[in-house]
Amino acid sequence: MENGRRRPTLRFLQAADQLCGARGKLAAAHEHLKPEPFPTRTQQYVLEEAAAVAMQWYEVALIPGLLQTEAYARELIGNSCPPVDEETIEERIAARLQRQTKLTSKPPALFSFVLYEACLRAMVGDRLLMQKQLGHLLRVGELRNVSIQVLPFSRVAYPALSGPIVLVETHEHERYAFVDGQETGALYGDGDRLSSLAQRHGMIRMQALSVEESVRFIRKVAEEL
Repeated sequence: MENGRRRPTLRFLQAADQLCGARGKLAAAHEHLKPEPFPTRTQQYVLEEAAAVAMQWYEVALIPGLLQTEAYARELIGNSCPPVDEETIEERIAARLQRQTKLTSKPPALFSFVLYEACLRAMVGDRLLMQKQLGHLLRVGELRNVSIQVLPFSRVAYPALSGPIVLVETHEHERYAFVDGQETGALYGDGDRLSSLAQRHGMIRMQALSVEESVRFIRKVAEEL
Protein backbone atom coordinates (compact mmCIF):
# COMPACT_ATOMS: atom_id res chain seq x y z
CA MET A 1 0.00 0.00 0.00
CA GLU A 2 2.83 2.39 0.83
CA ASN A 3 4.35 1.77 -2.62
CA GLY A 4 1.02 2.32 -4.38
CA ARG A 5 0.65 -1.24 -5.69
CA ARG A 6 -2.49 -1.94 -3.63
CA ARG A 7 -5.38 0.31 -2.63
CA PRO A 8 -6.13 0.41 1.10
CA THR A 9 -9.71 -0.47 2.04
CA LEU A 10 -11.92 1.99 3.89
CA ARG A 11 -11.73 -0.20 7.00
CA PHE A 12 -7.91 -0.14 6.85
CA LEU A 13 -7.84 3.64 6.48
CA GLN A 14 -10.23 4.09 9.41
CA ALA A 15 -8.09 1.84 11.60
CA ALA A 16 -4.89 3.62 10.55
CA ASP A 17 -6.53 6.99 11.12
CA GLN A 18 -7.50 6.03 14.66
CA LEU A 19 -4.09 4.48 15.42
CA CYS A 20 -2.20 7.52 14.13
CA GLY A 21 -4.57 10.09 15.62
CA ALA A 22 -5.01 11.66 12.17
CA ARG A 23 -8.47 13.06 13.00
CA GLY A 24 -10.11 11.86 9.78
CA LYS A 25 -7.37 12.89 7.37
CA LEU A 26 -6.37 9.32 6.47
CA ALA A 27 -9.96 8.10 6.26
CA ALA A 28 -10.80 11.00 3.94
CA ALA A 29 -8.26 9.65 1.44
CA HIS A 30 -10.71 6.88 0.53
CA GLU A 31 -12.64 9.19 -1.80
CA HIS A 32 -9.46 9.84 -3.77
CA LEU A 33 -8.50 6.17 -4.04
CA LYS A 34 -11.58 4.87 -5.84
CA PRO A 35 -10.82 2.92 -9.02
CA GLU A 36 -11.10 4.67 -12.37
CA PRO A 37 -14.61 4.17 -13.79
CA PHE A 38 -13.23 3.81 -17.34
CA PRO A 39 -10.10 2.20 -18.80
CA THR A 40 -7.40 4.72 -19.68
CA ARG A 41 -7.81 4.17 -23.43
CA THR A 42 -11.46 5.33 -23.38
CA GLN A 43 -11.38 8.20 -20.88
CA GLN A 44 -11.04 11.03 -23.41
CA TYR A 45 -13.70 9.51 -25.65
CA VAL A 46 -16.20 9.32 -22.76
CA LEU A 47 -15.83 13.07 -22.19
CA GLU A 48 -16.69 13.76 -25.83
CA GLU A 49 -19.58 11.31 -25.69
CA ALA A 50 -21.08 13.23 -22.79
CA ALA A 51 -21.04 16.41 -24.89
CA ALA A 52 -22.46 14.77 -28.02
CA VAL A 53 -25.48 16.04 -29.92
CA ALA A 54 -25.21 13.24 -32.48
CA MET A 55 -23.52 9.84 -32.49
CA GLN A 56 -23.09 7.16 -35.14
CA TRP A 57 -21.81 3.88 -33.74
CA TYR A 58 -20.83 0.74 -35.62
CA GLU A 59 -19.97 -2.30 -33.53
CA VAL A 60 -18.57 -5.56 -34.85
CA ALA A 61 -18.62 -8.09 -31.99
CA LEU A 62 -20.38 -6.86 -28.84
CA ILE A 63 -23.48 -4.85 -27.98
CA PRO A 64 -22.40 -1.17 -27.60
CA GLY A 65 -22.02 0.01 -24.01
CA LEU A 66 -24.89 2.50 -24.34
CA LEU A 67 -27.24 -0.38 -25.22
CA GLN A 68 -26.13 -3.00 -22.69
CA THR A 69 -28.27 -4.35 -19.88
CA GLU A 70 -26.70 -4.42 -16.43
CA ALA A 71 -26.42 -8.22 -16.59
CA TYR A 72 -24.65 -8.09 -19.98
CA ALA A 73 -22.24 -5.40 -18.75
CA ARG A 74 -21.55 -7.34 -15.55
CA GLU A 75 -20.75 -10.50 -17.52
CA LEU A 76 -18.22 -8.64 -19.66
CA ILE A 77 -16.60 -6.49 -16.97
CA GLY A 78 -16.61 -9.26 -14.38
CA ASN A 79 -14.67 -11.53 -16.72
CA SER A 80 -11.99 -9.06 -17.77
CA CYS A 81 -8.55 -10.42 -18.50
CA PRO A 82 -6.44 -9.79 -16.53
CA PRO A 83 -9.10 -9.84 -13.79
CA VAL A 84 -9.96 -6.73 -11.80
CA ASP A 85 -11.05 -6.44 -8.18
CA GLU A 86 -14.69 -6.31 -7.08
CA GLU A 87 -14.60 -2.59 -6.31
CA THR A 88 -13.38 -1.82 -9.83
CA ILE A 89 -16.05 -4.08 -11.32
CA GLU A 90 -18.85 -2.29 -9.47
CA GLU A 91 -17.44 1.14 -10.27
CA ARG A 92 -17.22 0.38 -13.98
CA ILE A 93 -20.68 -1.16 -14.17
CA ALA A 94 -22.16 1.90 -12.44
CA ALA A 95 -20.27 4.21 -14.80
CA ARG A 96 -21.50 2.32 -17.87
CA LEU A 97 -25.11 2.48 -16.72
CA GLN A 98 -24.72 6.18 -15.93
CA ARG A 99 -23.54 6.80 -19.50
CA GLN A 100 -26.82 5.36 -20.75
CA THR A 101 -28.79 8.28 -19.32
CA LYS A 102 -27.48 10.14 -22.38
CA LEU A 103 -30.06 8.27 -24.46
CA THR A 104 -32.92 10.03 -22.68
CA SER A 105 -31.24 13.31 -21.73
CA LYS A 106 -32.71 16.72 -22.52
CA PRO A 107 -32.24 18.19 -25.02
CA PRO A 108 -32.11 14.80 -26.72
CA ALA A 109 -29.10 13.74 -28.75
CA LEU A 110 -29.43 11.73 -31.96
CA PHE A 111 -28.12 8.15 -31.93
CA SER A 112 -27.59 5.78 -34.84
CA PHE A 113 -26.32 2.26 -34.16
CA VAL A 114 -25.29 -0.35 -36.70
CA LEU A 115 -24.62 -3.81 -35.25
CA TYR A 116 -22.88 -6.58 -37.12
CA GLU A 117 -24.81 -9.83 -36.80
CA ALA A 118 -22.05 -11.25 -34.59
CA CYS A 119 -23.09 -8.78 -31.86
CA LEU A 120 -26.46 -10.50 -31.63
CA ARG A 121 -25.17 -14.06 -31.78
CA ALA A 122 -22.09 -13.87 -29.53
CA MET A 123 -23.27 -15.73 -26.43
CA VAL A 124 -22.40 -13.41 -23.55
CA GLY A 125 -23.61 -15.23 -20.47
CA ASP A 126 -26.43 -17.71 -20.99
CA ARG A 127 -29.42 -17.94 -23.32
CA LEU A 128 -31.77 -16.06 -20.98
CA LEU A 129 -29.31 -13.18 -20.53
CA MET A 130 -28.98 -12.80 -24.30
CA GLN A 131 -32.73 -12.93 -24.86
CA LYS A 132 -33.21 -10.15 -22.33
CA GLN A 133 -30.41 -8.18 -23.97
CA LEU A 134 -32.00 -8.47 -27.41
CA GLY A 135 -35.36 -7.48 -25.93
CA HIS A 136 -33.66 -4.43 -24.45
CA LEU A 137 -32.35 -3.48 -27.90
CA LEU A 138 -35.89 -3.55 -29.26
CA ARG A 139 -37.18 -1.33 -26.45
CA VAL A 140 -34.39 1.23 -26.76
CA GLY A 141 -34.88 1.25 -30.52
CA GLU A 142 -38.41 2.58 -29.95
CA LEU A 143 -37.02 5.89 -28.68
CA ARG A 144 -37.57 8.65 -31.24
CA ASN A 145 -33.93 9.73 -31.13
CA VAL A 146 -32.46 6.22 -31.49
CA SER A 147 -32.16 4.02 -34.57
CA ILE A 148 -30.74 0.49 -34.51
CA GLN A 149 -29.79 -1.33 -37.69
CA VAL A 150 -28.31 -4.78 -38.23
CA LEU A 151 -25.62 -5.67 -40.75
CA PRO A 152 -26.20 -9.38 -41.54
CA PHE A 153 -23.39 -11.79 -42.34
CA SER A 154 -24.80 -12.08 -45.85
CA ARG A 155 -24.38 -8.34 -46.55
CA VAL A 156 -21.01 -7.68 -44.99
CA ALA A 157 -18.99 -4.78 -46.39
CA TYR A 158 -15.25 -5.48 -46.05
CA PRO A 159 -14.52 -2.35 -43.97
CA ALA A 160 -17.00 -3.74 -41.43
CA LEU A 161 -14.55 -6.53 -40.58
CA SER A 162 -11.83 -4.13 -39.45
CA GLY A 163 -13.40 -3.15 -36.13
CA PRO A 164 -15.79 -0.72 -34.45
CA ILE A 165 -16.15 2.96 -35.37
CA VAL A 166 -17.83 5.71 -33.35
CA LEU A 167 -18.49 9.14 -34.86
CA VAL A 168 -19.36 11.99 -32.49
CA GLU A 169 -20.55 15.56 -33.03
CA THR A 170 -20.49 17.81 -29.95
CA HIS A 171 -22.49 20.89 -28.91
CA GLU A 172 -19.66 23.01 -30.31
CA HIS A 173 -20.06 21.20 -33.66
CA GLU A 174 -16.68 19.59 -33.29
CA ARG A 175 -16.43 16.14 -34.86
CA TYR A 176 -14.50 13.14 -33.60
CA ALA A 177 -13.99 9.52 -34.58
CA PHE A 178 -13.11 6.87 -32.01
CA VAL A 179 -11.72 3.40 -32.65
CA ASP A 180 -11.19 0.92 -29.83
CA GLY A 181 -8.93 -2.13 -29.66
CA GLN A 182 -7.70 -4.72 -27.20
CA GLU A 183 -5.29 -2.41 -25.37
CA THR A 184 -5.48 0.87 -27.28
CA GLY A 185 -8.11 3.43 -28.17
CA ALA A 186 -7.65 6.37 -30.52
CA LEU A 187 -9.72 9.55 -30.77
CA TYR A 188 -9.30 11.50 -34.01
CA GLY A 189 -10.44 15.09 -34.33
CA ASP A 190 -9.56 16.19 -37.84
CA GLY A 191 -7.65 15.33 -40.97
CA ASP A 192 -7.52 12.33 -43.22
CA ARG A 193 -8.22 9.74 -40.53
CA LEU A 194 -11.49 11.34 -39.47
CA SER A 195 -12.54 11.57 -43.12
CA SER A 196 -11.63 7.97 -43.94
CA LEU A 197 -13.39 6.59 -40.87
CA ALA A 198 -16.53 8.58 -41.70
CA GLN A 199 -16.44 7.18 -45.25
CA ARG A 200 -16.06 3.63 -43.96
CA HIS A 201 -18.96 4.09 -41.58
CA GLY A 202 -21.12 5.43 -44.40
CA MET A 203 -20.35 2.38 -46.55
CA ILE A 204 -21.17 0.02 -43.65
CA ARG A 205 -24.46 1.75 -42.92
CA MET A 206 -25.50 1.57 -46.59
CA GLN A 207 -25.21 -2.22 -46.46
CA ALA A 208 -27.22 -2.58 -43.23
CA LEU A 209 -30.88 -3.57 -43.01
CA SER A 210 -33.46 -0.82 -42.53
CA VAL A 211 -34.69 -0.09 -39.01
CA GLU A 212 -37.92 -2.03 -39.62
CA GLU A 213 -36.07 -5.01 -41.14
CA SER A 214 -33.62 -4.93 -38.23
CA VAL A 215 -36.44 -5.20 -35.68
CA ARG A 216 -37.65 -8.36 -37.38
CA PHE A 217 -34.10 -9.69 -37.61
CA ILE A 218 -33.40 -9.14 -33.89
CA ARG A 219 -36.66 -10.86 -32.95
CA LYS A 220 -35.76 -13.82 -35.17
CA VAL A 221 -32.32 -14.18 -33.56
CA ALA A 222 -33.87 -14.01 -30.08
CA GLU A 223 -36.25 -16.83 -31.00
CA GLU A 224 -33.38 -18.95 -32.33
CA LEU A 225 -31.25 -18.67 -29.19
